[in-house]
Amino acid sequence: MRRGISRQQGPARVRNDDFPRDGGRPLLPKIPLMLIVFLITGLVLLLVGGDLFVRGSVSIAQRLGVSPLLIGLTLVGFGTSTPELVTSLQAALAGSPGVATGNVVGSNIANILLILGLAAVLKPVLVDGGALKRDGLALAVSALLCLGVTMSGVLDRLSGVVFLAGLAGYLGFAIWQERRAVTAKAGITVDPGPPVKPADRPLMAGLMTLGGLALVILGASLLIDGAVGLATRFGISETIIGLSIVAIGTSLPELITSVIAALRGQSDVAFGNVVGSNIYNVLGILGVTALVQPIPVPPEIMAVDIWVMLGATAALIILARTGHRINRTEGALMLAGYAGYTAWLASQI
Repeated sequence: MRRGISRQQGPARVRNDDFPRDGGRPLLPKIPLMLIVFLITGLVLLLVGGDLFVRGSVSIAQRLGVSPLLIGLTLVGFGTSTPELVTSLQAALAGSPGVATGNVVGSNIANILLILGLAAVLKPVLVDGGALKRDGLALAVSALLCLGVTMSGVLDRLSGVVFLAGLAGYLGFAIWQERRAVTAKAGITVDPGPPVKPADRPLMAGLMTLGGLALVILGASLLIDGAVGLATRFGISETIIGLSIVAIGTSLPELITSVIAALRGQSDVAFGNVVGSNIYNVLGILGVTALVQPIPVPPEIMAVDIWVMLGATAALIILARTGHRINRTEGALMLAGYAGYTAWLASQI
């Protein structure tokens, strides 16, 4: 399981006598082979699983007559949010509210500024105007709800019920709207396109989607375990580990699936993946966490991080509405913003 570290903890101190010596001079600790295996295997599983997941989910969408963006909002969005769910639940049950809430807020910031920014730099991300009205509104409402609950200082069970009810309402409306759109097009004759390849048959598409999701989650777990092990081995502070490896690590599934979707020319899936994941993070993950274990919200998150998340969300909606695309320049600005935020976090250690 991944471990989160709150910013309250100071840097881990490493003494020279913790390391073996050669002629009185401390040596760097040897790197266990298993940690290297974890890192390499995790990366490979993420790449292979991400590709399978995107191909399978888009194939399912096409066969069911549902848009790829809706698949990104549901199957892809929820599935890739599993690491955040596991981490937040673990942290809440272990009495670490800073990790439980910081994981969600930090992941949402990374999803927008880092992941969507990188996807846009690789290939401009196209945005469907009709879907943006619905999903952009849901994203804005979820961010404002998160702000309201955060500023109250506690994430209680009532908040959890409200969040989960909001998620159910959003999904119900999205599915109803998509079905209406499909029905409206039923009488229109369109080019059916090339025949579906055997690999894209329903059963195979389902196996690709589920298998890809399993590989992505397993790969993220192995990669984080290996990275945390290496960082600890070399005496890097636990705070830096939590801010860099854990925060970005739980967002690796979104990173891989979004980048692969963009490179494959399915940028609507990349956009839907990030938007859907952020909605799930707040309404689903915080909702489930609060329902299982109510937690207080750390003051530092109320003071800074929640406002950064709100600003990133507003920037995403504004950029998506201007020209219905996020170009490479805007993607580069997102990446610069995330670099600045990370630098600020490091300065607080």
